[in-house]
Parts: sequence; C-alpha cells; structure tokens
Amino acid sequence: MFKHILVPVAPGHEKEYSASIEAAKKLLADGGRISVLSIMEELPSYMASYFPKDQLKKAIDELADTLTAELGSDVIDVHVVSGHSTNAILTWQEKHKADCVVVSSHRPGLSDLLLGSTAARVVRHSNCSVVVLR
Repeated sequence: MFKHILVPVAPGHEKEYSASIEAAKKLLADGGRISVLSIMEELPSYMASYFPKDQLKKAIDELADTLTAELGSDVIDVHVVSGHSTNAILTWQEKHKADCVVVSSHRPGLSDLLLGSTAARVVRHSNCSVVVLR
C-alpha cells in the first residue's frame, strides 16, 4: 500500500482516467493521499505574442477548477502545472515525494516505438513504483 499516489491526467481527457483513479484508491494505504496532476503545455513563443499575457494562468486555473469539481474528494488533491508532460510528471513526483505513479497508456504504435510514449518514459525514469493501466 502506498501513502502518496500520483495520477497524471491529460487535459481534455479527464473522464478517460476513472480507471486510474479507481486503481489508485485500491492501492492507497489508510490515511494516504491521491494527487491528480494535469499538465498544460506552454505555447511556443511565436504564438504566445497573439494571446494575453495571463492566458496560461487563466487556462491553468480553469482546468484546476474543472478537475476539482469532477474529481476532488477527501483523499484526492488536484494540481495543474505547465511544462512538458514527462518532465513535469517526474519533477512533480520527486518534489512532492509520491511513492507511486498510476498512469494510463494506450496501445503503442510505430511512433511510440521510435519516440516512446509518456507512460513509457515515466516508467523508465521514475524513482518510485509505477503502475501502468491499459
């Protein structure tokens, strides 16, 4: 059983991760916490100039509110950060000392064999246990 479980959730696909959250609840020790983490990719600099300066912050706040309304509970905390998905997951997990990551994966295609999916990179580089669900 784990005390702090991280469940990464892709923006726009929150409802597809109910299996990850259910798995995390089953793996959670008494008194433990589940952290749902969603990562907003930053706009490239050439595009950012076309948007208000606080656009990313507004998008992060809006997504955090949506996720909290849908997923928040007495054992689930919601966090939204900006950055590259794999790096953000690994950095957040290490900084907040999650002892397990429950991540969803899809069936790998050719591009995944060449580049690797986010789940595969998290498995390879995480310093804690990782549970991959398909």
